[in-house]
Amino acid sequence: MAMRQTPLTCSGHTRPVVDLAFSGITPYGYFLISACKDGKPMLRQGDTGDWIGTFLGHKGAVWGATLNTDATKAATAAADFTAKVWDAVSGDEVLTLAHKHIVKTVSFTQDSNCLLTGGNDKLLRIYDLSNPEAAPQEISGHTSAIKKALWCNNDKQILSAADDKTIRLWDRSSMEEVKTLKFDTSVSSMEYVTDGEILVITYGKSIAFYNALSLDLIKTVEAPATINSASLHPEKDFFVAGGEDFKLYKFDYGTKEELESYKGHFGPVHCVRFSPDGELYASGSEDGTLRLWQTAVGKTYGLWKCVLPDVSGEVKKPSGLTRRVLCK
Repeated sequence: MAMRQTPLTCSGHTRPVVDLAFSGITPYGYFLISACKDGKPMLRQGDTGDWIGTFLGHKGAVWGATLNTDATKAATAAADFTAKVWDAVSGDEVLTLAHKHIVKTVSFTQDSNCLLTGGNDKLLRIYDLSNPEAAPQEISGHTSAIKKALWCNNDKQILSAADDKTIRLWDRSSMEEVKTLKFDTSVSSMEYVTDGEILVITYGKSIAFYNALSLDLIKTVEAPATINSASLHPEKDFFVAGGEDFKLYKFDYGTKEELESYKGHFGPVHCVRFSPDGELYASGSEDGTLRLWQTAVGKTYGLWKCVLPDVSGEVKKPSGLTRRVLCK
């Protein structure tokens, strides 16, 4: 029986959703944070999309958002020239880190003690969260606004992507540039996969995979449309991508074959990420919504409950289950 992909739609934002991130798996499940131009980042239960809370305090569009591994802290980057650190349990603002221009990206170290930021002033900054009054370490080198910055190699190195059409690898201790990748067009997204040290990059219609330590190219896949974001499944069997044609594409990582494509959003897809258990992927769009998509369509998981017909052909709905999406 053919199963139809039925995404869960997460409403609440009033402007385009431009970034999202999952936490690691905690004793309470895993969590999802979204950044939106409405200036109100939201926290949700990762497997269901259920709203938990909204972080209130920014006075401009929020361009970047992240959670630490155990989902106790959140960080956001905004157009009000600040990055903020939040208590992700209480929702309280912990720190406001003033910048000189729009902040686009934030990233915690694995121990959550340091925060990396980047933005339109072309500088990378490293804040010691245990001593927030201290001046941050600054790394210069990019010649245009920084879009994304990430820790890699057990926080010994930093990866940054900017509008200067480069991705740069930096050494944390020396603060020096190790290697630069140059592209013909601006890089639209960057994902770092710790297991296997893989860097996933999108630019134009291309989805490229690099070794994150050496920046050697592994493979490139061409998509049917301009791609804004891509994410590799934790087991590296396949990857998903979304972009300007409103669709989500799923590709086989080994063969590069397009496996599926789904249309659900009513605007370009700005960001897509797999959940830490690989059971679903989340997408954020110009249409102001997040959608959760099943990796294995028809599997009972989260709010998805697969309902199969009995031998008489009638669909039997399980009793005692509410708010389930039927896979038919």
